[in-house]
Amino acid sequence: MLKYSRVFGLVVFVFLFAMCNQKSKNESDKETILKGSIDITVDETVKPIVDDQVAVFEGTYYDAKITVKPKSEAEVINDLLNQKTEVVVTTRNLTKEELQRFEKSKIKPRVTPFATDAIALISNKSNNDTLIALKTVLDLMQGKPDGKIKGLVFDNPNSSTVRFMKELAKVKEIPTSGVFSFKTNEEVIKFVSENDGMIGIVGVNWLSQPSPNMIETIKKINILSVKGLKGDKYYDPSQTDIALKEYPLARDLFIINCQGYSGLGMGFASFIAGDIGQRIVLKSGLMPVKTPTRKLKIRSQIINDKE
Repeated sequence: MLKYSRVFGLVVFVFLFAMCNQKSKNESDKETILKGSIDITVDETVKPIVDDQVAVFEGTYYDAKITVKPKSEAEVINDLLNQKTEVVVTTRNLTKEELQRFEKSKIKPRVTPFATDAIALISNKSNNDTLIALKTVLDLMQGKPDGKIKGLVFDNPNSSTVRFMKELAKVKEIPTSGVFSFKTNEEVIKFVSENDGMIGIVGVNWLSQPSPNMIETIKKINILSVKGLKGDKYYDPSQTDIALKEYPLARDLFIINCQGYSGLGMGFASFIAGDIGQRIVLKSGLMPVKTPTRKLKIRSQIINDKE
């Protein structure tokens, strides 16, 4: 009888040991703000800056894995509303109607602005005129071409750039003549580099941070200076003109988190909005929401370290 009791006790011990190990394993696999894995759906026009943020974030927190999925703006918002994704990066805030849909699902989105981006107008390098009036572009979108440009080239009919320009032109649909679209910003840049007289409309992030395979292609295009609807001056999609709010095609960037708990989405949003994330934005050529500070040490005399 004593023998059976010892065997039973051993079985119970092994069972409890296994349960404790399983509990420890589950706790170690639990997602936190700095650990776990998550997919982030990103507006394709700003993918380069998000890739940079993810690379540094993962390099700092080794237990974090973030997969970036670029899509058009319409797809990004639809995936968020249909709960196919929980964290997105967009070039606009949620509308009142979209927020109401989340309220019905008892979801409170956390919206964090982290940068100001711009839409850039580009032309073929053979075009010596590097100035363009925004009105010329809007007239073409309204179906009133003046012959100064052959056509406009967008990245995607459902992209944020199309939506932004349609709102400026106050049109519901883009004209079927004189306006073309592809799928990505890279395709637009390549097409413009090979076709004179066309004006490409892309996210400036693709020009300030080109992928290695696009560096030579970008050398074949001009980034145009744009005159707004008011005033006679032309401005560039540069960090300076964006910061001074002079460039007429600037827009804000947001990370929207609908996880509903303290997960990796919250950690990544805090990172982007924090000091390191804002320095990455500044280095990228975009304008951070918070300009990182620099501490200067003033010395009363110069110390010469060389003999």
